[in-house]
Amino acid sequence: MIVGVPREIKADEYRVAMLPVGAEELTGAGHTVLVETGAGQGSGIVDNQYSAAGAKLVTDAAEIWAKADLVVKVKEPQPSEWPCLRPGQVLFTYFHFAADKRLTEAVLASEITAIAYETLRDARGNLPLLTPMSEVAGRMSIQEGAKYLERPQEGRGILLAGVPGVAPAEVAILGGGIVGSNAAKVAAGLGANVRILDVNLDRLRYLDDIMPPNVTTLYSDRHTILETIERADLVIGAVLITGARAPRLVRRDDLTRMKPGAVIVDVAIDQGGCVETSRPTTHRQPTYVVDGVVHYCVTNMPGAVGRTSTYALCNVTLPYVLQLAKHGWRKVAAENHGVAEGVNIDRGRVTNQAVAATFGLNYSPWNALAESARNG
Repeated sequence: MIVGVPREIKADEYRVAMLPVGAEELTGAGHTVLVETGAGQGSGIVDNQYSAAGAKLVTDAAEIWAKADLVVKVKEPQPSEWPCLRPGQVLFTYFHFAADKRLTEAVLASEITAIAYETLRDARGNLPLLTPMSEVAGRMSIQEGAKYLERPQEGRGILLAGVPGVAPAEVAILGGGIVGSNAAKVAAGLGANVRILDVNLDRLRYLDDIMPPNVTTLYSDRHTILETIERADLVIGAVLITGARAPRLVRRDDLTRMKPGAVIVDVAIDQGGCVETSRPTTHRQPTYVVDGVVHYCVTNMPGAVGRTSTYALCNVTLPYVLQLAKHGWRKVAAENHGVAEGVNIDRGRVTNQAVAATFGLNYSPWNALAESARNG
C-alpha cells in the first residue's frame, strides 16, 4: 500500500502525522511511504530523518494526494485540499465533522472513506486517539487562560495563583473528562480555586478522590453553571459528546453575569463550542471580546506545541496505521468494532450516527453498506 503524509497547511499547525519510526515500520513491512518535504519541520523533525527511515520525500503535496491509497494527517483537509480527494481513497485524521457542514459536504462529495481519530474507540470504550491531544489541550487551557487574564491581554489583571494576602483566581471547568481533569490538575497545582462541573456522578466521585483540596466537584445543571460562571475569573469549556456538536452550556445573555475581563477558553470549539458566543480563532489571532469577556477559541490548540503533540499523537496512531496498511480498513473495521466507530463517512454515505443527526442526513452503518455490496 502507498501511505501518504502531507504537510499540514492549517494556520499555525506545527504537528505532523507520522514520525520517522513510523515510516521505518511501514517500509519494513513492504509499504511505500510518501512524505512531503518540510512536513516535520514544525515538530523539529528534518527531511533526512524520514529519508533515512525509508520514506520517499515528495516536494508537491498533489503527488501524495494523487498516489496514496491511505493518507494520514493531523487536521481535517482544508478547502484547498478538497479537490485533491479521490474516490476510494482512505483519509485517517481528525475531522470534527459536527462543527463544519461545508467540510462534511465536501468529504461526502469526494467519495473517500473518512476515518476520524476523534471517534475511534479501543477495547475499553475509550477514545485512544483523542486522549493525548485532550491532555495537551487541557493543560494548555490553563496556560493560555492565565496569560489572557493579564491586563495587557484585556483580562482582569489577575495572577492565577494569587500571592500571600491576595486571593487566587477562581477557575470553572465545564466537563470532567480528559480535558477537564488535566485543566484542573494544572490550575490546582498553580494554587487557583477550581470547580469542575459534570453530569456523570461516578466521574465526579472519582475526581473528588484524586484531586487536591482546592478542587470542588459539582453536578452540572443550569443553576449551578450560572452561579459558577458568575464567580469565575477563568472558564474552561471542556464538554465532549463523541462525534456530535458540543451542547451550548453558556448562552450569550449569561455573559452579562460574568466579571468584566473574565476569560473563556472554549476547548470544545473543535466540536462547535459549548459557549454560544464562541467562534473559531487561530494562534495568530486567538482572542476576541464579547460583552467584556475575553474569548479564546483556537481550534488546534495542541498545534502550538508541535513537538510534544506530534510525539504524543503518533505514539497512539501508528499501531492503527500499520493495521490499516496491512489489512485494509474494511477488514480491520470488521474485526474491531472500535475502529468501525471511527469510520464517519464512506463513499458518499454518513456512517456515524452523531454526524448524521447533527446535519439531518441519512445514517448508513458502514457494515450494512458492505453487506449490501457483497450481496450485489
